[in-house]
Amino acid sequence: MMTIPRGLADLLARLMQKAPGSSQQSPETSFAEIDAITEDIEIPTRHGRLPATVYLPSSDVDGHSRSALENLGSRGVYVNFHGGGFVLRHPEQDDPLCRFLAARAGVTVLNVDYTPAPQSRFPGPIEQAYDVVKWATEASRPWDGARCAVGGQSAGGSLAAGAARLALENGLSTIELQVLMYPALDLSIPSSQKWTADKEKFLVYMGPIFNAVYCPDESRRRDRLISPAGKYDTAPLDRIAPALVVTCGRDILRDEGVRYADRLEQAGSLIDHIDLPEAGHGFNILGASREAVLPVYERIAETVRQLRP
Repeated sequence: MMTIPRGLADLLARLMQKAPGSSQQSPETSFAEIDAITEDIEIPTRHGRLPATVYLPSSDVDGHSRSALENLGSRGVYVNFHGGGFVLRHPEQDDPLCRFLAARAGVTVLNVDYTPAPQSRFPGPIEQAYDVVKWATEASRPWDGARCAVGGQSAGGSLAAGAARLALENGLSTIELQVLMYPALDLSIPSSQKWTADKEKFLVYMGPIFNAVYCPDESRRRDRLISPAGKYDTAPLDRIAPALVVTCGRDILRDEGVRYADRLEQAGSLIDHIDLPEAGHGFNILGASREAVLPVYERIAETVRQLRP
């Protein structure tokens, strides 16, 4: 097991945060043909105000002189949290997915730039995620907050799952869907122990850094908000928000995603589990073809569209 001193891990994380985004999206998976109106806002949380970008199709706004937040009618809302190992801060990598969902799922999308570690460690980002969802579901919002989905990729999937769990525990019933794409759901197991010969290795090397920065106290990595697919969380999940889970065959996080999908199914809260045998972690932002990405985005959009009217 690789152990990285907290000070060194923090230094490496801050250096990585200064690097440009690592997205390798090709033009065919940027979905540039899907236009959107965007507006930058700030959302209050217990850990400060967070920048976020609102997305909705250009067809919903008559010209650019009006705020994108006016007259959204009965649109539901999709709250998105980006990936990056709980450390990297590149919400723009999710721009294609956000535009796709706004146009094809008929929802207002909030792409949230939460505070990463080491600036905010566990449970700070999960508490921010939950606070954003509470804010987004308030009746005073210009969209229909009673029709809320929360989703994320990788670390963002972990935050989405954590927000759904806090919603269950606190009686917030307005989350109707959680979308978990190749999520990190068991930090109680070291990254090196998740690797097998058919898996990629880059998270084996990066995982120890991310984990040490996000949750330096190894005993806390058993917490149900950080490792809901781990063996230490046995609480019932009845009535948690229904989920769509996406896992990738070459990803070292696949097994924990499968375990959590099974757990959700036992609780009656699994809508679908999409397992992509040939895909790797972050496939949709790391160069996968349109043929690989489009069916997944379409399935997510279809599921979001089915949120109750």
